[in-house]
Amino acid sequence: MIESAWGGSSPLSVGVEEEIMILGGESFEPAGAIDLFLRESEGLDLPGRLKTELHASIVELNTRICADAAEAVAALAKLRAAAEEIARRHGLLIAAAGAHPVTPPEQLPIVQEQRYLDMVAYVGPTALRQGVSGLHVHVGVGSADACFHALEGILQWLPLVLALSVNSPYLGGVETELLSTRAAILAELPRSGAPPAFRSYEDWEQWVERLVRLGVTADYTRLWWDVRPHPRFGTLEVRMPDQPTALERTGAFVELLRALVGAALGEPPPPYEPERRGDYQQNRWAALRFGMDAELIHPDGTRALPARELAAELFDRLGTTPLGEPEAARQLEVGRADGLAAVCADLVVRTVA
Repeated sequence: MIESAWGGSSPLSVGVEEEIMILGGESFEPAGAIDLFLRESEGLDLPGRLKTELHASIVELNTRICADAAEAVAALAKLRAAAEEIARRHGLLIAAAGAHPVTPPEQLPIVQEQRYLDMVAYVGPTALRQGVSGLHVHVGVGSADACFHALEGILQWLPLVLALSVNSPYLGGVETELLSTRAAILAELPRSGAPPAFRSYEDWEQWVERLVRLGVTADYTRLWWDVRPHPRFGTLEVRMPDQPTALERTGAFVELLRALVGAALGEPPPPYEPERRGDYQQNRWAALRFGMDAELIHPDGTRALPARELAAELFDRLGTTPLGEPEAARQLEVGRADGLAAVCADLVVRTVA
């Protein structure tokens, strides 16, 4: 059985991971300086840690276990401030977004750790394109069954979460006409998108163990789905949103996802409907293409409606604060008016505001 820590933290506790770009102080180009950030953050009194991601121009900010969204935002504020201070001491900058607007991800250096080298060897050129950034939110659950219940309960709402979060309309200096280019790139990975439809957590666990025995994957952390169980942490890990630029917006997504999990656990488990994965894939594509202008199939499967109407329904249902327009709109406004260097500069300012 897979090592697990269900119930190890209080229900609906949260842990947050932000993937932040490291940029040159004058060029705004990605800088492969993660080793510097790891070295200089050692020994600092932080409510979490700075760690590596696949690309050396990304620093991942990980909070400790937090009781709620407010505590998580306070922790991330300190982690962003620590990263900014390290960057400025060395003529660098940090910026948060779903993708760098200018530099193609294939040109970015890879962290020379064995797990990343193994990934590149297996996945090939697609792995080199994964220099994109997402927000990952872990929500504590009390048992394996509760985790599976929550996963299936929130799944059909996640394309709307993507539509709300779109923040990567540029890639390689080009306006891609996708509002979340990141989500399209992630879909190129094996074992991406929605999890297959399992009948239970036990079925998921047995499937993972079989893939490990067959040598197809090293462990469940190589499942790059939009949402997945994380038994070692005792959490459901939601990986759907583009990385927000404004810290306040990160907090809004943490609050939204925590409330969504809580609401799902308060309702009966949804029926086993593997055919609904097709609805998910359609909605995921529409969300990454059009953001909040998408037409989405309602989670009940009975009708399609504008994303803004579906969002209003969700916020009313959960009692959470509505989010404003996705940040991709700001990038496009600045880029079309003033060019992509101005987009990069704007991302830097808003990341540390």
